[in-house]
Amino acid sequence: MNRFFQPFLGNTYFKFRGSTMTFFDKLKKMDIVTLLIIICLNIISTVAIYGATAGTKLDGLHKNNMLLSSFSLLLLLTVALFDYRILFGKLIYILYASGIGMLLFVQFKGENINGAVRWLSIGSLQLQPSELVKIFTILFVADMLNKRKGKKLRFVQDVLPICLVFLIPIVLIMKQPDLGTALVFAGVLISMLWMGNIRMRYMLLFLGTVVILIGSVVWLYYMDNELLSKVTKPHQMARIQTFLDPASDPDKSWHVKNSMLAIGSGSLTGDDGYFLEQGYIPYAYSDSIFVVIGEKYGFLGSAVLLLLYFSLVTRLINVVIGNKELAGSYVVIGIIAMFVFQIFVNIGMHIGLVPLTGISLPFISYGGSSLITNMIAIGIVLSVSLHKAEPAMNIPELAGATEKERTEI
Repeated sequence: MNRFFQPFLGNTYFKFRGSTMTFFDKLKKMDIVTLLIIICLNIISTVAIYGATAGTKLDGLHKNNMLLSSFSLLLLLTVALFDYRILFGKLIYILYASGIGMLLFVQFKGENINGAVRWLSIGSLQLQPSELVKIFTILFVADMLNKRKGKKLRFVQDVLPICLVFLIPIVLIMKQPDLGTALVFAGVLISMLWMGNIRMRYMLLFLGTVVILIGSVVWLYYMDNELLSKVTKPHQMARIQTFLDPASDPDKSWHVKNSMLAIGSGSLTGDDGYFLEQGYIPYAYSDSIFVVIGEKYGFLGSAVLLLLYFSLVTRLINVVIGNKELAGSYVVIGIIAMFVFQIFVNIGMHIGLVPLTGISLPFISYGGSSLITNMIAIGIVLSVSLHKAEPAMNIPELAGATEKERTEI
């Protein structure tokens, strides 16, 4: 690497001995199965979006999705060919800080859509910074965990700083408000701490706190509803009520009930989409797109989607198992947690397993920021897989090298 990159690499990073893989070598080694899974998911997305928007004012949205999918696939390949290890060191501090800066900027100049301020307008495009910040945070924390080299995490020196790195974006995202995305961050935090070798007592303390908070909400709902309504926002209170006591207010549970009826009406092979045609499924092309698949393509369509997700997660887990560099493994673990949490919550909220919240279905829901972020995440995973065999030398070991030798790294 030349002198330009040296300031960004800090003290972590890497000199490659001998001849590194060429562009074509990397293409040959690319995980084709994972790429095919992603392509299949994008095809399903386009078909589902067409089914959700055909004959409506959003008719033609599937064409935009095709273009976006093509662009993001090229982005995925570009990221995969790029050595992920160069992101660590000072560069990841810059990326994380820029992400937090964008979240702060949203508070003042964000676009208000349906009462939520989550987007920045860039010409005719809309960027949701919280999506990209997921990746930046995962990379940042992977770098922090890597410095422990697999040793037990210390509470003050390691656990608290990692929690703070996650807490900052969570607080800013909650102000938008965007509970769904904030919960994704929390899910990724738990997963990365666990795989980062946190002591059991710390994890039990953390999980115990979460259980107490959830239990307190349930207890307050039934025992002191007035107090709960004072500490939660109206839309949050409505979602708690919808989940815990849907019969108390049919209007508030309308979305979930219709979603469950629509998925059930799909039976084995799907139907004509009565609930979609009648407009009973809000945001069918984005957050509620699983309902489209369940109603129009039935159990078989839903099963194919879940099988693709299972295959994708399995491939990602294999990358972790086959990788010898902790930094790359931590990054992939964070990405796996991000995907699994979003899949579970999105599908679960439409079949009554979890409270309704705004969260996209990875690679399927329509949304540029979400799709691009997910494709970048897969690109990083493929980069970890591609570069795991390349030897690396830690720069501090070259302390005795000449100035010329150091600048050639």
